[in-house]
Amino acid sequence: MRLHRVLFNTFRQSYDFGGRDLKSWFPGHMAKGLRKMKANLKNVDCIIEVHDARISFSGPKSKQHILGSLHRQGVKNVIFTDCLKEKDENVKKIVPLATELIQSSPRYQRAENLEYCIMVIGVPNVGKSSLINAMRRLHLKKGKASKVGGEPGITRAVLSRIQVCDRPPVYLLDTPGVMSPKIGSLENGMKLAVCGTILDHLVGEDIIADYLLYTLNKHQQFGYVDHYELGEASDDIQTVLKKIAVKLGKTQKRTAITGVGNISITVPNYSAAAYDFIRAFRKGTLGKVMLD
Repeated sequence: MRLHRVLFNTFRQSYDFGGRDLKSWFPGHMAKGLRKMKANLKNVDCIIEVHDARISFSGPKSKQHILGSLHRQGVKNVIFTDCLKEKDENVKKIVPLATELIQSSPRYQRAENLEYCIMVIGVPNVGKSSLINAMRRLHLKKGKASKVGGEPGITRAVLSRIQVCDRPPVYLLDTPGVMSPKIGSLENGMKLAVCGTILDHLVGEDIIADYLLYTLNKHQQFGYVDHYELGEASDDIQTVLKKIAVKLGKTQKRTAITGVGNISITVPNYSAAAYDFIRAFRKGTLGKVMLD
């Protein structure tokens, strides 16, 4: 591990949110999605709730701490998965566990139905479709049945049932990512934005990049310094984005007015650098970082 020249006392100890309004961060299609999900509950035997490990809960830093916190709240049946792996042993545990839970609980109006229907829920861009595709690949040896993407909002409607297993016959419902209209705080809202849960343009990529830099420095996660070969950590987003733009060759032409006429100059493309910085974090290129 490289040592970085860092002046810890120069890093921000808090983030200035500038009085931003969270109301505009809740797109209208989410309310429609919630209504459709509620309408489909009568046809569902079990619900899988998918969380992003980087922002699952406030405070815990490991699986053991997360599990301990959940058990104290009375929450059980937690499985950690990595759907980016071709074969994740924990994905194999989902269908047997869900089947066990369904069989040990009253099914009421679905008691005579031999097929199991499971609804997959979670905030936007959390990996619901990736989980469904991983289960389908594992049990049925088939390819993708649900679209995936690096941006929230890929799944806009409650889809038709997707079969992921034939023994027993298990079908999943991929749902649109939804959030509560009341996010709770700007701090939580920004964490969601950094992880791609909220559409970037609703918050602003410049703001997301700045909050990401603040958070990485706060947690002493300096993988971005190595990745972009910056030489040292910095708390100034403009300095960091300028160096990233130069490193990646991200430039743009601008017209400058001088005393002898207009001239064209080449300047760093800060927007392109912010875009790359944010997506490098989301891909895990900057390291495994928990924002809580």
